[in-house]
Amino acid sequence: MALIQSRRRFLELLGGGSAAALLAAGLGSCGRPGPGPDSAAVKVLNFWTLDLAPKFNGYLRELIAAWEGQNPGLRVRWTDVPWSSVERKLLAAVFARTAPDLVNLNPPFAANLASKGGLLDLSEVLPAGAADAYLPAIWEAGRQGQGGQQFAIPWYLTARITMANRRLLERAGYSAPPASWDQVPAYAEAVRRRTGRYALFVTVVPDDSAELLETLVQMGVKLLDGEQRAAFDSPAGRRAFAFWSDLYRRGLLPREVVSQGYRRAIELYQSGDLAQVATGPDFLRNLQTNAPGIAAVTAPFAPLTGASGEANVAVMNLVVPKQSALAAEAARFALFLTNGPNQLAFAEQARVLPSNRQALQQLEASLATAPAPAPGAGSGAQEALVQRARLLSAQTLRQARVLVPASPGVKRLQAIVYTQLQRAMLGQVGSDAALTAAADEWNRYSRARWG
Repeated sequence: MALIQSRRRFLELLGGGSAAALLAAGLGSCGRPGPGPDSAAVKVLNFWTLDLAPKFNGYLRELIAAWEGQNPGLRVRWTDVPWSSVERKLLAAVFARTAPDLVNLNPPFAANLASKGGLLDLSEVLPAGAADAYLPAIWEAGRQGQGGQQFAIPWYLTARITMANRRLLERAGYSAPPASWDQVPAYAEAVRRRTGRYALFVTVVPDDSAELLETLVQMGVKLLDGEQRAAFDSPAGRRAFAFWSDLYRRGLLPREVVSQGYRRAIELYQSGDLAQVATGPDFLRNLQTNAPGIAAVTAPFAPLTGASGEANVAVMNLVVPKQSALAAEAARFALFLTNGPNQLAFAEQARVLPSNRQALQQLEASLATAPAPAPGAGSGAQEALVQRARLLSAQTLRQARVLVPASPGVKRLQAIVYTQLQRAMLGQVGSDAALTAAADEWNRYSRARWG
């Protein structure tokens, strides 16, 4: 909650009348020379990351040393910032004109800065063909609007898969969970009727997971048009709102989806009360510790998708503040951090997925050689199952994109849609009326913000 509040305060400050001037003047100062008699000959590139220290100190320090060795006269000053304070610290740096030259940011925050003119269009400093090294859909997610500026270089990724309780599946008459959302109602009914448990948990708490918003896109819903107006009040949107409100009213979703967040889904799955959960591969490790009985009957499966087969992917980016005097050097350093060998090493250490195509191919090949899990064979089988889950997550990237673009106001959009969908689920209004109310509320916000 503190992070959400600090983000709101930051954006409020940026949204004032002096925002453009503030960003133009302060966001991204030049590199600052270090101490010493010969410091004038040394340019210092200030680099910020989010919550990577101390676990990845060794990895990053080695990379920095290697890059400095290839770039005499340049020194990297690395600062790691906690998630809970990044927006406050960055704002303070803007005012003090000491903002970094290269920043590791999540897409919503980066997109908001880009919309205020605070980030460099990287096409000005990137070499021709730089995009070819990255997954195309991931690279495109770092673009501001259709055909707009390239404000981000993608770094590491995560992609959810489905973890399912094989015992509950079998009792419900299934050998695997459904592959697409149109199969879910029948599946949810079978699980509920034959096991007394629930099939899945997707929260509609406004400030929690964006998973449900992603499902709308998978169901063919276009969220916004080119003018940032609501496009979701459509036949596809009406079907999607009816889908979720009907599931809830029929008692096929846990009652808590309207009041509790994603954490509750994990709790229900660990207690054996949920047939499946959307999560990352390393969830298996936690499950083996926290609920070994459930871990013993859990298997990974491909994530739920819509008719297009597209899955969601989460991206962490590297961005260059617009006024950095070391913009070209910062971009070059970002390309070094995200090249194939360096991303592969980081993916193995951090157990994430690379945005670099070469690194992803090599990671998949490595994971594919892991031995097949043998049930009941102890820790070796458990680790093999984790490797299988990681491979499945990596393979998901073949048909994955950022389903909910990190456009300015996306958190407000989520809050509006979720709040109105809650009303439909609780029977306060019909699902069509709730959808129209959400569209009207968003359009009022959009007109006030963008005209």
